[in-house]
Amino acid sequence: MIRIVIAEDQRMLLGALGSLLNLEEDMEVIGKASNGEEAVTLVQRLLPDVCIMDIEMPGKTGLEAAEELQQLNCKVIILTTFSRSGYFQRALKAGVKGYLLKDSPSEELASSIRSIMAGKRIYAPELMDDAYNQENPLTEREKEVLELVADGKNTNEIADQLSIKTGTVRNYISAILDKLEVKNRIEAITHSKEKGWFK
Repeated sequence: MIRIVIAEDQRMLLGALGSLLNLEEDMEVIGKASNGEEAVTLVQRLLPDVCIMDIEMPGKTGLEAAEELQQLNCKVIILTTFSRSGYFQRALKAGVKGYLLKDSPSEELASSIRSIMAGKRIYAPELMDDAYNQENPLTEREKEVLELVADGKNTNEIADQLSIKTGTVRNYISAILDKLEVKNRIEAITHSKEKGWFK
């Protein structure tokens, strides 16, 4: 019997997924969580074979939870509406065994779970195409500047930390905005996070 924990913040979907999987003769849903924090606690307590996880949940995202669960012998499957390559890259780094999209047919979920239990990895094909086309266009120094911006440092603090002039920092920031095709620092940070480009 494949023992499953599901983490999903939309109650109706959580219930539907649970019912669907419980109809499978070889599967049993042993726990349901409505956020990443609960998911981690349930997996640690119940030690399921599989944890199916949404990404965008309150408190702790599915990706943060997956990163925490890497040490446990539980196969994490991301089930999300988001086919962003940055999320996919982060999921791969967190060792998830599956990354499926919610608009795929329901019978695909059960067969994917069985394949993953048999040692395979299952990733939505559209993500695989995207993943190989996305390279970070920033230079090492620009990445460094953006990471300091993301840490909440202002232009003067960045200049001090990197031993460069404030004008140079401004030049780097405008180059970053141009390359990422965004309007401001906040968008640059969000964009880089979505692409999985932050360390």
